[in-house]
Amino acid sequence: MLDFAGLHSHIGSQIYDTAGFDVAAHRVLELAVRIRESHGIEIGELNLGGGFGIAYMPGDDPADIKVVAQNLREILDTQCRAAGLARPRLTVEPGRAIAGPGTITLYQVGTVKNVDGLRTYVSVDGGMSDNIRTALYDAEYTCVLASRESAAEPTLCRLVGRHCESGDIVVRDAYLPADVTAGDLIAVAATGAYCRSMASNYNHVPRPGVVAVRDGATRVLLRRETADDLLRLDAG
Repeated sequence: MLDFAGLHSHIGSQIYDTAGFDVAAHRVLELAVRIRESHGIEIGELNLGGGFGIAYMPGDDPADIKVVAQNLREILDTQCRAAGLARPRLTVEPGRAIAGPGTITLYQVGTVKNVDGLRTYVSVDGGMSDNIRTALYDAEYTCVLASRESAAEPTLCRLVGRHCESGDIVVRDAYLPADVTAGDLIAVAATGAYCRSMASNYNHVPRPGVVAVRDGATRVLLRRETADDLLRLDAG
């Protein structure tokens, strides 16, 4: 026996305003009216999904999550009144808005290469195995030199991975100090969503660890993988 809980919609990701949710609520509640008329059932819950955007680049300006929540409540109330429906329980899936901003990825520079004075490539010890979003979606990120201070002039760089693929790019265009060199640490911001969770062992590269940091104290949440981890499924 099925217990009909309600209706769910999802309109996309990295959304900066609530206009699309207004349209989605209207369409889903039209379906709720048809369900009531056909089966005598009123929905108890409406899930408007998620996709709330975060700031990846300096120019990104996502709405405050409290404002988003208030707008969604107002949208639901308005659409329910228009449809003649009792107000169902509203649920959402904030996902990226919670996980994304609080995490950074630290990479160590392995090689720096200038190509014909046009672009400087900075190769690091990770790449598309721990962050596939740039290769898949042409995603943009912000990065900085994190291991030391530098007074060198900023230069246009491309932060690339170690996987021997033309699409293995972490940050397509970034200004880093001109003296960036092997051994430096580069921090890429806002990598808490859809990076570690989509990570792989591409070319048998072990996945990085995850470390929580608070008030100067650290705690390992996920240890980094080792060669033994990669060989564990080998039946021979």
